[in-house]
Amino acid sequence: MPRFSVIVPAYKVQAYLQECLESVLGQSYPDLEVIAVDDCSPDACGALVDEFAARDARVRPVHLPENGGAGAARNAGIERATGDYLVFVDGDDALAPDALRAIADRIKEAGDPDVLVYDHAHALWTGETVRSPFLHQLTEQGPVPFRLDDRPLLLKLPLVAWNKAYRREFVEREGLTFPAGACADIPWTVPALLAAESVATLDRVCVHHRRQRQISDTPPTQGHFDIHEQYERVFAFVDERPELTHWRPVLFRRMVDQLMSVLARPDRLPRTARAEFLRRSRDHYRRYRTPGAAVPLHARLRHLLVRTGSYRTYRVVRLASALRRHLTRFVKSFARRVRSAALRLHYRVQRRLPVRAERAVFTSHSGRGYGCNPGALEAAFRSFVPGMRTAWVARPEFHHTLPTATARVRPGTAAYWTALARSKYLVNNGSWDSRFVKRAGQVVIQTQYGTPLKRMGLDLQDRPAAARDTDFTALVADVDTWDHCLSANRHSTLVWERVFPGGYTTHETGQPRNDVFQQATSADVARLRESLGIPEGSVAILYAPTHRDYLRGPRHTLDLERVLRQLGPRYVLLARAHHIYDAPLTPASGGRLIDVTGHPNIESLCLASDALVTDYSSLMFDYANLNRPIVIHSDDWEAYEAARGTYFDLRAFPPGAIARSEDELIDIFATGHWRGSRSAQLRAAFRERFCPYDDGRAAERVVQRLVLGGTAGQAPVTPLAERHPVPSAADAFAGVPLASVPHPQSSTDGTPVLNGS
Repeated sequence: MPRFSVIVPAYKVQAYLQECLESVLGQSYPDLEVIAVDDCSPDACGALVDEFAARDARVRPVHLPENGGAGAARNAGIERATGDYLVFVDGDDALAPDALRAIADRIKEAGDPDVLVYDHAHALWTGETVRSPFLHQLTEQGPVPFRLDDRPLLLKLPLVAWNKAYRREFVEREGLTFPAGACADIPWTVPALLAAESVATLDRVCVHHRRQRQISDTPPTQGHFDIHEQYERVFAFVDERPELTHWRPVLFRRMVDQLMSVLARPDRLPRTARAEFLRRSRDHYRRYRTPGAAVPLHARLRHLLVRTGSYRTYRVVRLASALRRHLTRFVKSFARRVRSAALRLHYRVQRRLPVRAERAVFTSHSGRGYGCNPGALEAAFRSFVPGMRTAWVARPEFHHTLPTATARVRPGTAAYWTALARSKYLVNNGSWDSRFVKRAGQVVIQTQYGTPLKRMGLDLQDRPAAARDTDFTALVADVDTWDHCLSANRHSTLVWERVFPGGYTTHETGQPRNDVFQQATSADVARLRESLGIPEGSVAILYAPTHRDYLRGPRHTLDLERVLRQLGPRYVLLARAHHIYDAPLTPASGGRLIDVTGHPNIESLCLASDALVTDYSSLMFDYANLNRPIVIHSDDWEAYEAARGTYFDLRAFPPGAIARSEDELIDIFATGHWRGSRSAQLRAAFRERFCPYDDGRAAERVVQRLVLGGTAGQAPVTPLAERHPVPSAADAFAGVPLASVPHPQSSTDGTPVLNGS
């Protein structure tokens, strides 16, 4: 008997059904059966179901003789289900990777609850994925399992069947079935939650619910009139069980909200049917209203409109609301124009005032938090230049990362334009506002943010996937404002001067942000590891892949939980998504898998880790200064090279071992090759080429040369052989077997993967 019965109703979804079934059958938790129900679909759904059944024995096809709707199709699946738990996935939706494993783990933790509620994300036709706005309702904190009385706000979640797993014995005991008609999820979901003796939640996106594009010439139907009948079934269920009477006010308010939602959507009802819908809603309001039940203040207008049932009054209120919205937009737009004009005038006036030699303004990554090369230079300006006053430009959500010694400036404010007009030194690793006008006496320092492996600047002109909407004319105009450009090595110098052509001076000083690698102590490393929750005696791997220009979202090629299971309990994984994405690499965070995407300082994460796993991120050049192991996960080099382009073949000159698949990556750590002699040799050659100046005094050199004037008295660059970066915590148990994998896997040609060449 399988753990899960995944029921997939299919009707007119031939374009999406293959993706749906593959998302289920490709789950890392294989103990399942798939009951694919062809609801007499006129397209190829039935044939697709049979094809998958022939390919995978876990698929059980069902063909209904006539179309009965999603409810009838699901009922047919329930009748044939043998699994411990029922999971519903619509034929145009998809399960998220590893969703069933997460559901199974949570069910086990919660002691096999009757119902498990999990999160979903909307998959828009544009390719975007938007998480549901009900995240706070799915917290896993508190007693588990519980009853709905303990968490009544769960009824605010969408009343759908596909965001929950149901214990089959519970469904059979309660006699739960789907009724006919539209909105059939309501009289299934509400009784299931009310009757459940044990409920649990899972704070993880397990379903990608597709929102198909609305076609303008598709007329709405009267199918949503069924919502009245469906709520009749809900209240009949409550009336049959006196112990549920206290839920009537809650369900009544939920009904009113949904009735108004249907009425407000132009794609739900024909225009000629809306008055009749409102009249029927009025009848339901009067029938099911519970005397004495308080109506929240924000909902009183909705209740009044439903209670009166006057469509004319409803239209007047809608018109008044629309007028108010238009007026509000007009006022806000006018205010923005006035503010913009005032700021332009303010900036013009400030440019006529003297430049302040003791002022410097900094920013990083278009207004993100304090850090990178500008962050290291800001601290150096204050340390080495007496009387220097600094300001940092950052969006408000990043102000908590700024030191108290520097002024906080919000982009686009009067203080921002004052700083740009009056500061002598302007330090950035990106571009300033396009309206910035450089004045005589101002010094613009471009720090860059790493050593380039991928193509940059003008080299992207023939790479449309990477360039996207880049304005190359604006890019060159920004370069024309530069006075100085920092470089980490000769390779960077040659690239920057070609792809950012201009009259600036390049300075091979090293990367100021890497100074901390030579200055930190073992006590600093221990403190950072403790703050991140890394257990003592563990090996911490920092996994930090770069973004893919040819993809809309992050690329998930590693099953991080599987990697940790294979390597054993001594390993911890710090997962950090690229800052271009809003979503983390893993929805699960805690224990040995820790999401550090939101951590404000990448250098601290490097210091806390014992090894780096990346693909083509420039972080590898910085991390090499720590002289700690680096492993390259390169499973899509050809695609990356075709879309973005690179300046050298990383596979021919890597900083350590190279893995071409997940299994090879596991083998590299299981065999100890990640910290072996061959990896050390590769890393040494890599450091020789790309880390000649990062000796811990790069920021000091920049200030001495560009602010204090001249090179006299500057300390010489410390040779690589004489540098002693802080050791990693794993150095304390070098030579001790760490992984639990007994034997290495083999590559596709049958040879063990034992070196990076």
